[in-house]
Amino acid sequence: MTEYGFLNAILYTALGVAAFVAAFAILVKLAPFHLWKEIVEERNVAAAILSGAVALGLCWIIAATMH
Repeated sequence: MTEYGFLNAILYTALGVAAFVAAFAILVKLAPFHLWKEIVEERNVAAAILSGAVALGLCWIIAATMH
C-alpha cells in the first residue's frame, strides 16, 4: 500500500479488526438464539465455546488473507 511499513501495519490491522467485527455481528444476528443471554445469564458453556471457535476461525481467515 505505502512505502512505510508501520503505516501498512496500522492500515491492515484496522481493516482486519473492522472485518472481524462485521463478521461477528453477522453471526450474532443469524444465530437462532440470543447469544449474549445464553452465555451470561443461562451460563451456556456450549454457546460460549461456539462463539469463541467462530471468533478464532474468523481471525485465522482474516490473518491468512492479509498476510
